[in-house]
Amino acid sequence: MEMIDRYIYAVTQKLPQPQREDIAEELHSLIEDMLDERVQGKDIRDTDVEEVLMELGNPRLLAEKYRGAKKYLIGPDFFDSYLLVLKIALISTFSVISLSFIIQSILNPVSILDHFVGFIVALVSALPAAFGWTTFGFAIADYFGEIKSKDLEIGIEWKPSDLAPTPDKKRQIKYYEPITGIAFYTLLIIIFAFSNDYLGVWIFHDEFAGVVPFLNRETYSSSLLFIFLIMGFGIIKESLKFVYGKWTYQLVTYTAIINFISIIAVFIMINGNAFWNPNFLHELTQAGLITENSDAYRTVSMIWNQSTLWILVLLVIGLIWEGIDGLIKANKK
Repeated sequence: MEMIDRYIYAVTQKLPQPQREDIAEELHSLIEDMLDERVQGKDIRDTDVEEVLMELGNPRLLAEKYRGAKKYLIGPDFFDSYLLVLKIALISTFSVISLSFIIQSILNPVSILDHFVGFIVALVSALPAAFGWTTFGFAIADYFGEIKSKDLEIGIEWKPSDLAPTPDKKRQIKYYEPITGIAFYTLLIIIFAFSNDYLGVWIFHDEFAGVVPFLNRETYSSSLLFIFLIMGFGIIKESLKFVYGKWTYQLVTYTAIINFISIIAVFIMINGNAFWNPNFLHELTQAGLITENSDAYRTVSMIWNQSTLWILVLLVIGLIWEGIDGLIKANKK
């Protein structure tokens, strides 16, 4: 029956992902047994279902019993999910920094001691940043999510007809999607913060000879604040998706606001000469990769001069499509 599905959905959505399927089956079996005992072979009426569900109690309290000990760092409903995402963010951060250290040591083994010092500094700086952004993102998502703290109060009155309908599967957000998004934004923070020297055209003359950077090294430190804010907003957006678990009009609104702020921040950051390397073409020429006034030079020059425009266009299209896609899914029953 639909009401049973809604009740089980309300319970299992507050449990860690690996436990949901088993507990859903257990609840199905328990409710069927309770109904059989109640009706004694007669037809099952809606009132019988309601009485059994009332006997089982508030789905939120039942979920707490399944979940065991209460944890309130982020909120009992999302703490297990928060721990999962935090582990992924920290492991991703450590992996990328370690990989960066290995690549730097291979390309320039003479300076391995300097690379190791940089590796330690990056770990000390990036791991707390990953912890902070993930925690902040979940705290914001928990605060603005549909489930408020008052709903967690013990003894709150409820009745089965109050249960929210089980959302269409196309409306639901698969749990690995926001996790992947959070890991992606975390990796970008690490790359921009600690490996920006290697963002460019790599030059090899028999061996590695250096990098012609895409970014302006002299003004790069001032751009880092924008980069951290943009990536941090991305982590908050993915955390909201994780907490909601399905597309709603409220989630679409939050996503649209965050995307709009991100677009403005990106536009301010990359529009102008302060962000990009102003000597990029000259350094390519000095490195012998292209010859001035050649066809290759004109082609690279055209791509370089139009890159800012196309990055903004693709970013705007991608973020607008995300909002439209979310709105379409939110419209599904």
